[in-house]
Amino acid sequence: MVELVPFAVPTENDKTLLVWELSAGPTAEDLHHSLFTVFSQFGLLYSVRVFPNAAVARPGFYAIIKFYSARAAHRAQTACDQKQLFQKSPVKVRLGTRHKAVKHEALALNSSRCQELANYYFGFNGWSKRIIKLQDLSDLEERENEDIVAPLRKQSLKFFCALEVMLPSYECRSPGVGMAEEPLDKLEEGPLSFLMKRKMTQKLAIQKAMSDAFQKLLIVVLESGKIAVVYKPCEEITDAKTEEELWDIIQVGYFSWKQYGQGEEECLSDFSLEEEEFRLPELD
Repeated sequence: MVELVPFAVPTENDKTLLVWELSAGPTAEDLHHSLFTVFSQFGLLYSVRVFPNAAVARPGFYAIIKFYSARAAHRAQTACDQKQLFQKSPVKVRLGTRHKAVKHEALALNSSRCQELANYYFGFNGWSKRIIKLQDLSDLEERENEDIVAPLRKQSLKFFCALEVMLPSYECRSPGVGMAEEPLDKLEEGPLSFLMKRKMTQKLAIQKAMSDAFQKLLIVVLESGKIAVVYKPCEEITDAKTEEELWDIIQVGYFSWKQYGQGEEECLSDFSLEEEEFRLPELD
């Protein structure tokens, strides 16, 4: 069976585990480390969150663990339920119970999360990025003739970035754009502060463009364990007007994005993804 792993925050209940009957001895930080160590053996984790039990329950903790992969979550649940793991008493592990399907808006992963997911499935050398354009759109005015005591009009640093993420092994490329803006309320902060803000704004624009590029890729995990990649242009663009205007500014030519495959690793298209609302299972 094929599994689809998007570059999005995992919200599906079949990717979420509830772990309870965690002992009260360790601190929440210690439990977080122990849970991460155990469950990361089954697949890449998006998050591990530890909470104290309700006041009406006995002292202890429970945790909610999110995987990027539903297969990994299922393997972890099967292997860890009713096991002692890192404590003397067994823990209970359940998948989120299925609920009436509800449409959710997919939340994009930030650039660092995208890189983490890409490194896990493609390898550190399995992908790269190429910056096509990094343009300064800052709204800065000349101040030579301004009265220094007069109030300044609000100014800002603004950068636009266009790049592409490349997957050589799959002969696949995905374009992305991003824009970042940093207000400058006081230009008297000094040249060093200005340069630091400028560098930070450039970096943020690159990060946003990288996240945008990854959103158009879909990881396909075949039952054999082999990986394929699908390039799917986003149908809904949050800030379409801004993006169109920025593409007009830089006048970057349109690329023909292709995917090729051999054997099982053929390019797939037109998947219908449906998310369900997560609901914790009833405790025994």
